[in-house]
Amino acid sequence: MNRNPNLRRRGRWTVALAGVLTAGAVALAGGPASQARSATAAKLPPPPPMPPPADFVGKIDNPYFPLKPGTVFRYRGSEGQDRLRDRVFVTHKTKMIEGVKARVVRDRVWINGKREEKTRDWYAQDKRGNVWYLGENSFDRVRGHWKRSDGSWKTGRDGAKAGILMEAHPKVGDTYRQEYYKGHAEDLAKVLSKNASRSVPYGSFDHVLKTKEWTPLEPDVVDHKFYARGVGGIAEATVKGGSEKLRLISIKHRTHD
Repeated sequence: MNRNPNLRRRGRWTVALAGVLTAGAVALAGGPASQARSATAAKLPPPPPMPPPADFVGKIDNPYFPLKPGTVFRYRGSEGQDRLRDRVFVTHKTKMIEGVKARVVRDRVWINGKREEKTRDWYAQDKRGNVWYLGENSFDRVRGHWKRSDGSWKTGRDGAKAGILMEAHPKVGDTYRQEYYKGHAEDLAKVLSKNASRSVPYGSFDHVLKTKEWTPLEPDVVDHKFYARGVGGIAEATVKGGSEKLRLISIKHRTHD
């Protein structure tokens, strides 16, 4: 799943799994589509080597992705005729993952006023300033009950590996993996610009970082995301394979979880 606590890809894992099954069928048939996918996969960057626990720090203050405990981000948007609301809370809690103390971030999504998704994401920052994504525990509302998403994963479990959510010093053209759990969570990002402009209900910003984010599990879906210095994620839009849009409307601070 997408992977930032402010703006995350939602509700696409059923489609992703269908794509994986279809790809498997083509592979068995030895068709050209399978060969093309294999060639594309070979060009993708491998999961980055995660630094040792001693190289991580206790706070996340990357200017494009600050996660100060107690911060509440609120987003609103739409997907087709559906109204979306997203609330992200940077908790005061941490979770030990592979010896690294990760920050716990809660994400809640409402569609047309009904609560549909909830997630706990885990992030940590290294000494250089890179923000690492260590996994998520996500649930979808299905027939009135919470069902754990197939996209849930944790670094070190079943071969899952951490990725970089935000680089310390992003440069145009940089391409990197944000997560890696084969067949379940394989999001990537590419830096498109560091000088974009964007207006959202929360404010207007220049020198915005713009990224392209996608996954080989859903090659026909592409998102553009926007990050303002000192704020974090301010907007996202699906530019291929969908119509989802989200914009930051407020940031507040709480003293306790």
